[in-house]
Amino acid sequence: MGVNTVLVVDDEQDVLQLLSTYLDLQGFSVVTASNGREALTRLAECRPCVILLDLMMPVMDGVEFRRRQQQDPRWARIPVVCLSAKHDAHSLSASLRMDACVSKPFDIDHVFDLVQHHCARAEGSC
Repeated sequence: MGVNTVLVVDDEQDVLQLLSTYLDLQGFSVVTASNGREALTRLAECRPCVILLDLMMPVMDGVEFRRRQQQDPRWARIPVVCLSAKHDAHSLSASLRMDACVSKPFDIDHVFDLVQHHCARAEGSC
């Protein structure tokens, strides 16, 4: 088996850097995008085992990204973990059938546990 790949989608560079560094140190390959449009491009390039998705981003937000992801049979089954400071993130992520929702600021160990859980079930690699 190859290295599991995680797609991190967030417009905050500090969040991208933190998650990329932490997950890389834990043996994951990390692909990043700063908005939903970039994330769709990344999905066309590789298949991650899980997507960590912010909801509030410029260009294309996480809600629109998730809708497009669900409409494409190539990507619809990739698990998504919402990472958001949005006050209604949990109900919104449930309505979009996301696999989990973590409020910002988040506990990195909790996020890592979710990544491990989803990547153990289905390998994603680029």
